[in-house]
Amino acid sequence: MAIEIRATGRAVPKNRVTNDELAKKIDTSDEWIRSHTGIGARHIAGEDQSTSSLALEAAKQALSAAAGKTGIDEDAVKEQAATLDLILIATATADYYGCPSVACLVQHGLGAVNAAAMDISAGCTGFVYGLETASGLLGISDSRKRALVIGAETLTRVANWEDRGTCVLFGDGAGAVLLEKTGETGKRGIVRSVLGADGSGSEALIMRRGGTKNPFKKGETVELPTVIEMDGRAVYNFAVKAVTGAIEFLMDREGLAMDAIKYIIPHQANARIIHAAGKRLHIPEEKLYLNIEEYANTSSASIPIALDELNKAGKLQKGDIILTVGFGGGLTYGGNVIIW
Repeated sequence: MAIEIRATGRAVPKNRVTNDELAKKIDTSDEWIRSHTGIGARHIAGEDQSTSSLALEAAKQALSAAAGKTGIDEDAVKEQAATLDLILIATATADYYGCPSVACLVQHGLGAVNAAAMDISAGCTGFVYGLETASGLLGISDSRKRALVIGAETLTRVANWEDRGTCVLFGDGAGAVLLEKTGETGKRGIVRSVLGADGSGSEALIMRRGGTKNPFKKGETVELPTVIEMDGRAVYNFAVKAVTGAIEFLMDREGLAMDAIKYIIPHQANARIIHAAGKRLHIPEEKLYLNIEEYANTSSASIPIALDELNKAGKLQKGDIILTVGFGGGLTYGGNVIIW
């Protein structure tokens, strides 16, 4: 038995905002943003878009691809959706507070009447958590065979646009993979994961307002609504340690040499974090896949967007070994070993 990735998809808003365009509204510059983050642009959701609509589009792309179709084929989507047993969505920016879940909205949008649906909240590590969760749920049940795992975010809706140190970091988007339990023997698909957390760092990356601990009150004048607050130095230190630790753990447990790995796909938070971790582990730059220049930080969507880019570009062949590694709010971290 193996839990394999059968298809991928992504959805990115058409509204592309470059650093130079952002600098017309915020006291910043292309040079500052690039030198500190590696970001050159970000895609921002339109008023008619939401986390669920981006997730639904990415899901339809993946299901159409599974049927051998290019683009979105609604008939293929309908046929494939009927075979789904689980829809799992990683997000920190759900459409609604508490309920309904984004996964339920996508389940309805697809017409996946046979699928269970739930969201995962693990910050930017959410997709990594989601792959392992879905893999486990498929593996322990004889009746479950197929699952959609999606990372989807509209982070620009919760960015503090008065804080130039954080608002320049984020973008919107969604990425999806279709998992299938197959009869393949030997190591195939998702073969190992590591998941971890350090709740002592919860204050380092937080959306403080709007929850039950700090709710909005009637008649209250709100100076700062629900926005992302971040201690950049604390997150940087945690991230470099988490990324290197997760990669070392996975390589050690699987007995992998660096030469055997085709790509390492990290969460696209900051190019400086990725390069720092790469230097510590002597990882050749060509093995680290980065697309942060185009999309900025899309949190849980960053890894599946990158996966779909690689897949659609024909850069992943059957048998290739890839590692994913994520870190984010919580604080959380994790990684997966995947044999394509």
